[in-house]
Amino acid sequence: MQQITLPEASQNLPELIEAALSGDEIIIIKDNQPLVKLTPVSPVKRRRQPGSAKGLITISDDFDAPLEDFKEYME
Repeated sequence: MQQITLPEASQNLPELIEAALSGDEIIIIKDNQPLVKLTPVSPVKRRRQPGSAKGLITISDDFDAPLEDFKEYME
């Protein structure tokens, strides 16, 4: 955890942002009190699109045919 004063933070903001993105916890203080915590924003998750995999998956014609290894159990 890195604590930095507000004036220092304003001078070094690009470096602090890079440090936060790499996993460092950055806390900006003013008058020896924590003021702001820099954390990366989670990426926005896309909503699922129905039918987006259409044509990408195929099922063989004998998909539901009994397997040779289990033929004796099917009798």
